[in-house]
Amino acid sequence: MSEHSLPQIPGIRLASVPARIKNWERDDLLLVAIDEGASVSATFTQNAFCAAPVTVAKEHIGAGGVRALLVNAGNANAATGERGIEDARACCEAVATALNIQPKQVLPFSTGVIGEHLPLQRLLDGVPRAAEQLRGDGWAAAAKAIMTTDTRPKTASRSVAVAGQQVRICGIAKGAGMIQPNMATMLAYVATDAAVPQPLLDTLVQEAVAASFNRISVDGDTSTNDACVLIATGATGPTIADTQSEDFLNLKQAIVDVHIELAQAIVKDGEGASKFVTVQVTGAASSEEALKVAFEVGESPLVKTALYASDPNWGRLVMAVGNAGIEGLDPGKVNIFLDDVQVVEAGGRAATYTEAQGDKVFAKPEFTITVDLGRGDSCEHIWTCDFSHDYVTINAEYRT
Repeated sequence: MSEHSLPQIPGIRLASVPARIKNWERDDLLLVAIDEGASVSATFTQNAFCAAPVTVAKEHIGAGGVRALLVNAGNANAATGERGIEDARACCEAVATALNIQPKQVLPFSTGVIGEHLPLQRLLDGVPRAAEQLRGDGWAAAAKAIMTTDTRPKTASRSVAVAGQQVRICGIAKGAGMIQPNMATMLAYVATDAAVPQPLLDTLVQEAVAASFNRISVDGDTSTNDACVLIATGATGPTIADTQSEDFLNLKQAIVDVHIELAQAIVKDGEGASKFVTVQVTGAASSEEALKVAFEVGESPLVKTALYASDPNWGRLVMAVGNAGIEGLDPGKVNIFLDDVQVVEAGGRAATYTEAQGDKVFAKPEFTITVDLGRGDSCEHIWTCDFSHDYVTINAEYRT
């Protein structure tokens, strides 16, 4: 997605400025202004050590009438005690002053190193500068400003006809490590100029996240700061309230597609990743069972290192399936495929399988592992990546 192809969303203005939160020369503070009357919904991390900005954002979004987002990179403001809460609130107050709104109408977000206090004055100094630079075409710069260990910005957009008018959806995300599905596995911001009532938007963001960010894993770790925000400004067309209408279904699919594209971009940019792999589980007794097996395979360090080595070590696959703890699983009914190559048949090596076939599939940058449990009709999938030497290096040197 090029910078010039990202659509402007009427009712949204953005600005990115350098606040020097870390010792780097780049934009690291993002301000998003939202016109009055928009619906704003969000999902947040389930990590018990949720960061101070998450706590404050939950309080503020519950009050309704959100008018602004403030996002900083380089410092997570997590595990920072009461001072962290006070700092997050001070940031909201600064935005409120700059935009002439109320502090409770501001949602704060932070990403970066855990356990260090915000360089608060740098953020407070950056807010007025950002407020002066707000513009509708700031999405591409915003995607870069929220990056930490990401190697590239993550953006996605769609256009869809709703009630005879074209509405736009645009989204950005950041995330490369500490990625595991427990909502929302990173930071993501998606906006549309469609008009969606608040209760319906609350449901829509949950469904979009379930289909996207809750199906990815880079390393099995859930961040303290994860959040996904969905905004419907209502600047274009009538309010869409009939969930069975073709207009709503088209809008919903486009919003879900944007979330999926952003989620997959995070996996593809996983720290040190060289493989993008879909793990599909079929023949499960339930969706929950299928996802449990899929994540056990997709998060296994032994499987992920085999992916990096391009080594079709199918023994690691059956090990991971067995580790999922599925009660009553009959190994004799399990079949496993690498793309369309069957490697495991009835719990053992397939008679037709050759190492050359496995090598060919594992050498691809993208492929699918399919596990058929042979015990039901449910099917689910997730997206994962490999573990490389670079993953260890990036995280070993994260604070240096």
